[in-house]
Amino acid sequence: MPSGRRDRYIQPDVTIRTDNPYHVADIDELQAIAESIRKHGVISPLVVRPRDGGGYEIISGHRRKAACEKAGIAAVPAFIREMDRNAAIIALVDSNLHREHVLPSEKAWAYKMKLDAIKRQGQRNDLADSGTPDQLGQKSRERVAVDVGTSATQVQRYIRLTELIPPLLEMVDSGKVAFSPAVELSYLSEKEQEALLETMGSEERTPSLSQAQRMKKLRANGLLDMDAIFKIMIEEKPSQREQIKLQKESIKDYFPKGYTAQQMEQTILKLLEEWKKRRERGRENSR
Repeated sequence: MPSGRRDRYIQPDVTIRTDNPYHVADIDELQAIAESIRKHGVISPLVVRPRDGGGYEIISGHRRKAACEKAGIAAVPAFIREMDRNAAIIALVDSNLHREHVLPSEKAWAYKMKLDAIKRQGQRNDLADSGTPDQLGQKSRERVAVDVGTSATQVQRYIRLTELIPPLLEMVDSGKVAFSPAVELSYLSEKEQEALLETMGSEERTPSLSQAQRMKKLRANGLLDMDAIFKIMIEEKPSQREQIKLQKESIKDYFPKGYTAQQMEQTILKLLEEWKKRRERGRENSR
């Protein structure tokens, strides 16, 4: 067993970090975990660290702890590890990032917490070859990127989401606002984001990537105000234009077997063009 770690059952005097970026679980998921624990017990112990004022702080196992409470279990098995604040943050983030479902907001705050912790570790070590703050920041982002299996640029884009006001960030989590537009909107001030949110509500629209980029550019030039936001948001987006859609299943019997959707579309357009020409000839002959 690694140094600084011991295994024991602990009473529920265990707290979740107030800055924990992960949600414990939804009601159905928590109920399912509680039922599993009632039947099989806690298979994977929590990982905790001692608090300065007594008790323990959870590093890994927040959902298991909540499910134990729901199942009426007073004491839970745990590995107790001695670690400082930065190491605890990194362990907390790493133990949850590879869950099946992680919300954009959870990734955003987790990446930021881990990046800040790694930076503090580098500053604390005070190594002669640690580099400038910018170099340290880049190295830290690259380390986070490697650990989570993405690029340093993507890490930075997720961290930008932490600059969104809570209602907008919730809309990213729910899928109402797409990730890329949300990154661009994060460069707007809090007041500008609130104005945008108000317009989104009144007009029942969400910004496209192009609209978000234009608002970001106007903001950088000091030209973004409520009127500018309103004018951009009421524009008709290509996805909002009236469209006619034909399901392949409803028209396939009119075409040779094996025709692709593209071939069907080309044939329909050709027939419509011929129909248009016949109508024009008919109008000319009636004059």
